[in-house]
Amino acid sequence: MKKKLIYLLPLLALTGCELEETIYSSIYTEAFYKTAADAEKGLIAAYDPLGDMYGGPAATLVPDFSDDQTYPRGVVGRNTLTLFTYDVNYTVQKSNSRTNESPQQIWASGYDGIEKANWIIAKVPDAVMSETRKKQIIGEAYFLRAYYLWTLTKNFGDVPIKTTPSYSEADAVVGKSPKAEVYKQIYSDLDMAFAAGLPSYPAVDKGRPSKEVVNALYAKAALYNEDWAKALEKAQAVITSGKYSLMPDVRNVYRYDVEDAARVENMWAYEVDPFSPGRSHQMTGLCGPPGSAGPEYGRTTFGSMFAYMSFFRSFNPLDKRRQLLDTNYVDKAGKVVPQRSVTPITTDGVLIKKYQDPVSTVNIIPNIPILRLPDMYLIAAEAEARLNGATATAYANINVVRKRAGLPDLAAGLSKDAFIEAVLQERAWEFFAEGDRWYDLTRTGKFLTVIPKAVNSVYPTRNVQAKHKYFPIPQDELNANPKLEQNPDWK
Repeated sequence: MKKKLIYLLPLLALTGCELEETIYSSIYTEAFYKTAADAEKGLIAAYDPLGDMYGGPAATLVPDFSDDQTYPRGVVGRNTLTLFTYDVNYTVQKSNSRTNESPQQIWASGYDGIEKANWIIAKVPDAVMSETRKKQIIGEAYFLRAYYLWTLTKNFGDVPIKTTPSYSEADAVVGKSPKAEVYKQIYSDLDMAFAAGLPSYPAVDKGRPSKEVVNALYAKAALYNEDWAKALEKAQAVITSGKYSLMPDVRNVYRYDVEDAARVENMWAYEVDPFSPGRSHQMTGLCGPPGSAGPEYGRTTFGSMFAYMSFFRSFNPLDKRRQLLDTNYVDKAGKVVPQRSVTPITTDGVLIKKYQDPVSTVNIIPNIPILRLPDMYLIAAEAEARLNGATATAYANINVVRKRAGLPDLAAGLSKDAFIEAVLQERAWEFFAEGDRWYDLTRTGKFLTVIPKAVNSVYPTRNVQAKHKYFPIPQDELNANPKLEQNPDWK
């Protein structure tokens, strides 16, 4: 069987000398996408880049190590993001080769996923199979393409839009489009996904988007696009569908042993499987204290990721979400150990308890949330306030989230700006260590004032600049694609 030559984004960089390469697609031949089995396998391949993003896990560490809530232990080479010392050549310390934890991985995985989604959209319509399932597979491909494109634009700004497969190398050489055009494409893809007849929760398979999840991504993309009316419309559609609800105990959203029940709130997540050849992630090992931590965190943890003490202190003591952080842990002997007493970790580092797995020997569960129901309430609250001020509707939405956290209703009578600030703070408390906060800071421009104050003894100075709103386009991609230009602030 003859293979068709394919050149996939991201492009192969030619550095130092010119190399002659013959590049073959790993997922396509002329005889593929002809049957139902082919279509299903192609769809699985389109999900695979999620594992590269979240397994590393660049999708969480890139934003979380940049924000004002969490930070890495400096000696493990992850501090370039926290210190904003990366450049167009190295987005992480070269000596540690942590490409899988860098913006480079987000770029590579994003365009890998888009390419695979494009093949499904182009080829599956001609497959011999159930028309209903065919339509759903194509709908999932549109959803994934929208998600990958949204992930790329929130990290890099103006990015290439690619909506057809690469039949040749020339097809893969695409220039950047303005962010407004990127969001136009995202909206179009989500419209196609919604029209595809995807099932509603709970009939959806694990890790796949439901019809409501399509609207959830739509709402969040519209929020980032400052399209307040669309964000409000789509968030309210998810809320009023009645398909999802908040877990009574916020801690159960993250427990490894109730992940099936937690899907009633954790609408779409990076699903992990502790058994080979399943997908994994590093968050369990990173977030626990150094060494085998005993009955709480995991059998092997490394003490590599912490929350700032200032963030811990920002919580109301009544807030149940503060129980997902801790200044102590229980060791294997059952002794309570103050985290500040453990060296060489910073004495004011706070432990993160969202990714505990005390049972598994491979440290890869629980799932990593991507879209949760509280996001819809807080998007609706913010969008309503930006459109109409701090209305009763806006208050009702934020107070749903506060009530579950054990907090009183937000004080009435706030100005529009004060209310929006309260929503952003609520988002900080709700979604910490989930790869969300950095993008709230960049989309609102607050990163320039907030980040310099998020310091401690490990990172006493953080020299964030306006150019850090977006990451630089990886130099390898610029070398390989003559139509691609570096982001203006990084030239």
